[in-house]
Amino acid sequence: MIKYIVQQTQLPENSIKSTIQLLNEDCTIPFISRYRKERTGNLNEVQIGDIVKFKERFETLEKRKKAILKALEEQGVLSKELKQKIESAQDLTSLEDIYLPFKKSRKTKAEKARQDGLESLAKIMMSQNANDIESIAYTYVKGQINSINEALEGARHIIAEWINERTDIRNNIRGQLERFAKISTKKIKTKVDDENAQKFRDYFDWEESLSRIPSHRLLAILRAEKEGFIRVKIEIDNDRALDNMERRIIKSDNACAEHIKIAINDAYKRLLLPSLSNEALHIAKNKADESAIRVFAKNLRQLLLGSPLGEKCVLAIDPGFRTGCKVVCLDAQGKLKYNETIYPHPPKNDSVGAMKKISSLADAYKIEAIAIGNGTASRETEALIRKVHFKNDVQVFVVSEAGASIYSASKIAREEFPNYDVTVRGSVSIGRRLQDPLAELVKINAKSIGVGQYQHDVDQTKLQKELDVVVENCVNSVGVNINTASKSLLSYVSGIGPKLAENIFNYRNENGVFTSRREIRNVPRLGGKAFEQGAAFLRIKEAINPLDDSAVHPESYPIITKMAKDLGKSVEDLIGNKELLQRLNLKSYCTDSVGLLTLEDIIKELEKPGLDIREQAKVFTFNQNIKTISNLREGQLLPGIVNNITNFGCFVDIGIKESGLVHVSNLSDNFVKDVNEHVHLHQQIIVKVLQVDVPRKRIQLKLHK
Repeated sequence: MIKYIVQQTQLPENSIKSTIQLLNEDCTIPFISRYRKERTGNLNEVQIGDIVKFKERFETLEKRKKAILKALEEQGVLSKELKQKIESAQDLTSLEDIYLPFKKSRKTKAEKARQDGLESLAKIMMSQNANDIESIAYTYVKGQINSINEALEGARHIIAEWINERTDIRNNIRGQLERFAKISTKKIKTKVDDENAQKFRDYFDWEESLSRIPSHRLLAILRAEKEGFIRVKIEIDNDRALDNMERRIIKSDNACAEHIKIAINDAYKRLLLPSLSNEALHIAKNKADESAIRVFAKNLRQLLLGSPLGEKCVLAIDPGFRTGCKVVCLDAQGKLKYNETIYPHPPKNDSVGAMKKISSLADAYKIEAIAIGNGTASRETEALIRKVHFKNDVQVFVVSEAGASIYSASKIAREEFPNYDVTVRGSVSIGRRLQDPLAELVKINAKSIGVGQYQHDVDQTKLQKELDVVVENCVNSVGVNINTASKSLLSYVSGIGPKLAENIFNYRNENGVFTSRREIRNVPRLGGKAFEQGAAFLRIKEAINPLDDSAVHPESYPIITKMAKDLGKSVEDLIGNKELLQRLNLKSYCTDSVGLLTLEDIIKELEKPGLDIREQAKVFTFNQNIKTISNLREGQLLPGIVNNITNFGCFVDIGIKESGLVHVSNLSDNFVKDVNEHVHLHQQIIVKVLQVDVPRKRIQLKLHK
């Protein structure tokens, strides 16, 4: 396993060994990357994640090897040479190729020919020595075989299967598919007028190199095929493939060679090409999935680490026309204090009453910021709020509603607000997203947030796994206030999980707030391992020990106590005192288990304990003159917010229903390797309008530097 992971990752062998040992001890990735740097050689969470991935891949390969060896043993065909071949296979593809000749279905044409006694004729034919093969074939005309032609055809079916099972031939065709395969599409004429088909019209008659097709295009084509609008075909130069096969197999120039040539053609068209072209498409799909999942994971990370407003009283509005605007008031900890519906827009048009109500609520609940959902009637509601005269300074934010409706109808929302309907819950979610995006968004399945490309078309198990890792890493990199966190947020803390999160939540409700990290050990079923993994990520505000509100692990508290003692100070004196901390000779505190890497992290944390790695939320205002796509003109410069990133560019919210696309070619005058190097999610930017297609509701933009 170690050798395999070294080959795949190029990471140091000792680092891999130590990491696997820690993983086998049930340590989590965030804990290992943050608090076991000496053991891993300072591997980061991405490198540790790669070790986990290849460890699982190796274990899957080994499991399949065992299953194949057992099957071959039961068949009585497991020779020493075959066993060695299987054990030395480096991937599933080569392993399945070795197993292929022994994995026969009784329904194949070759198997029927064998049952008719034609295998020896096939062997004579393959020897390519017989000059009068028809006379020899005549001796096989008996039983189910009624003619020479039937005998020869049956023998060719057996030969075709032998050819299909040859690893060298399979690998040669794989190589041709890898280098030269083209993916082509044909529209299904009876379906092209379907309204849903029009979004795929660019791919009705398409051809492109399979190795170069971008992930988003391949996923779009496969979706169009799945929905029945096109047919997809993978092709290579058949003549070149057949010539290559003939050179490898045919060694004579007699009647046997002619029959073998027919068998080669049959093997290629009936067995090899369909199977291997499907395999090539599957490999391309896996690569496209991985690319799309990477984009989704990057976007999700940026979204979760979005700028929080912090603990401030918020008035949140879920805007609407006919059904009104749902208004809620939240305290600084996100607790619901008041809710009401106002009707400032058509058909009721009670804008004056709505403005008075908002003003009085802002005064009554000491509102410091207003969060407006970015859905229907968002712009109209924002314009209304900006006309209100508040007694105090109130900031106004437009907040993404993505996934809010999913949350409001969820079990989590029903548990939090059993006495309120979905509209109130949705408004609360909008407000809390402004206060702390991470704490609120972890309550929603990441796939429902909609910050990826073709997330419903990729492997859902791989996607969910990757997104769970991202959420876990984000939660632990920020840290969690154990006294205010929801069960959902607590469940992502290193070593905790859903069951312990519920136990922590229940303990808090029964016993009041935690006053020290030591008290966390009193939570039912929270043992030593869970405490070791999670304690440093759980923060306690205004704790008795100030270190309990920091990222310093409790196992390192004695080191800090010793540092303070050596300086003749208290632990409290060290916190935030950079000048004092710089006097320490860190090397003198090194032990067998604690090295400079850990000590440097401790000092960094003591300088700014509990510092939030996220930026502070900033107010943003769209161009108030742009209300619909019809208001756009080429050449306009507009403020916008990046609301999605893909491999082919980024989508920008410019304050109207339709988001505009900044294609990768319009992000920079230079070549763009990675879109994320130029923009990040929720970044406030200025864009130039390049093109507006009103019928198709498409807007082309350029990033304005």
